[in-house]
Amino acid sequence: MSESQEIKQGVTYHTIEEDDAGQRLDNYLLRILKGVPRSMIYRILRRGEVRCNKKRCEPSYKLLLGDVVRIPPVHVKEGATYIPSSNLHLVQDLNSRILFENEELLVIDKPAGLAAHGGSGIEFGLIEAVRALRQEYRFLELAHRLDKETSGCIIIAKRRAALRNLHEQFRQREVKKRYVTLVPGKWDRSVHSVNAPLLRNELRSGERMVEVNFKLGSPSSTGFDVVEELEGATLVAAMPHTGRTHQIRVHTAYVHHPVGGDEKYGDREFNAFLKSLGFNRMFLHAQRITFFNPEDHRLLKIEAPLPKELLDIVDKLRIQQD
Repeated sequence: MSESQEIKQGVTYHTIEEDDAGQRLDNYLLRILKGVPRSMIYRILRRGEVRCNKKRCEPSYKLLLGDVVRIPPVHVKEGATYIPSSNLHLVQDLNSRILFENEELLVIDKPAGLAAHGGSGIEFGLIEAVRALRQEYRFLELAHRLDKETSGCIIIAKRRAALRNLHEQFRQREVKKRYVTLVPGKWDRSVHSVNAPLLRNELRSGERMVEVNFKLGSPSSTGFDVVEELEGATLVAAMPHTGRTHQIRVHTAYVHHPVGGDEKYGDREFNAFLKSLGFNRMFLHAQRITFFNPEDHRLLKIEAPLPKELLDIVDKLRIQQD
């Protein structure tokens, strides 16, 4: 049978084990049904063809230890990994982007332009790519998120226990993250932090917008340090102390130094200037993440170097400064 041919699997039954317990049903199916399009998986869910303990279940159902999942016959592409992405070139080198790996987790230098996960009109993301490329692992889940246009360090757990441990570290604010961003103008070196509560709104289109709101917003804090002053811009390090959506992007905009290349909260004039220099992405990079290894509680500090396109624009601004 050639790689372009398909095979039809019969009805199968899967008993949920410890590593799969607590996972959403749709995410479980997306992981185990390799070679099956996402649209087909949601189709069989809508039709009630997938059963848990002989009952229909919603895609959001959280699987329990011992649940028996019935999966109907599906067509699976044989021989080739199914990667339904127009950004295939972004995921082909993911193995070379692994910054750290052990039995519990791996840390990847996510490229800009690749969503952390599929959904909301995005069929394919980083976690789907890693599952496709690392089919030997039964469990792979994101420990946290990065915006699609943000590059840098992101943690993926290989075991349920490791994921729980990492989530607890995030809740206790034991995980420390350092981002690097380019902002317009000269940053006031006396401004070392921004404490402004953030309120997230979701538009009818599904787009998320975040604003500073001192009455209804959730407490949010970000630390800042100047890395380097450039011509008409400043290279700044940002250390979020809380983990709100778009936190760095909104906090920098709040103090009138928005992230360069940010089409949602940014400065149009500065963005146009960067584009005139050949820069066509958002300048926000998760440079470093520090946390405790779930396996032995050893402190890990993982760093992702600045991508070439970020280094190039910094060099151009240095030249203009001289």
